[in-house]
Amino acid sequence: MIAGTYNSRDTGGIPLVAGGSTRTGVLYRSDALAGTTDDGIRTLTASPIGTIVDLRSDFEKTGVPNRTGSARRFTVVELPLLEGSFTGMPAAADLDEAAMREVFARIPSLADLYIRMLGSAAGTFAEVARLVARPTGDTYGGVLVHCTAGKDRTGVAVALLLDAAGADRGAVIADYVLSETNLAGEWTELMLARLKAWGAPLIPAITDLVTATPPEAIKAVFAWLDERGGSARYLRDGGLSDADLGVLRERIAG
Repeated sequence: MIAGTYNSRDTGGIPLVAGGSTRTGVLYRSDALAGTTDDGIRTLTASPIGTIVDLRSDFEKTGVPNRTGSARRFTVVELPLLEGSFTGMPAAADLDEAAMREVFARIPSLADLYIRMLGSAAGTFAEVARLVARPTGDTYGGVLVHCTAGKDRTGVAVALLLDAAGADRGAVIADYVLSETNLAGEWTELMLARLKAWGAPLIPAITDLVTATPPEAIKAVFAWLDERGGSARYLRDGGLSDADLGVLRERIAG
């Protein structure tokens, strides 16, 4: 765990279908690094992480840049995914009752949100996979993928890569579900307070989008992928080469 984050972890140690487990020091996941403490910066500096993939939108990054310190340089790759963010969400105070009802009627489930994400961002997910397969630099080969919460955009990206590398799906689902537990408490309270300040009613359709990671949501991702040939096929269709897919599997699974 990186001090100052709520949902950071190494994905090493996840069981593989063929036996063994995923390698440590290769693929990390996290919420935003804006609150990283000095101890967290020391952890980052001492880690194998050399590349940080930021999936946040420009709106989300405004006023909350990542805090990684100056002890060494990280390669930061910005790959904004608008699906999964609240960019452009109107404030409830700006809506009349009819408009409010229309907005609430359009709120997707997490499963629907993830499938929209997959449908529109294959190229982005393939680029994340390529960066994990071939990180920049020889000294620090670890790659950290993050968004704001580290549960939706990051959750789908990490699940895709682990599945394509041969990780056990039950274990991948468990890793996804863990985010809700990690974010419970202070982070969730802060986010719900922010929503309330925006004038959003704290109804389940909204709070689930912000805080939940139900197993059904990531299972829906796998079902959608399987209907289209699986995670590896999806990444190839997004532009990942067969060679890079092979390296990705070797890097994650050994």
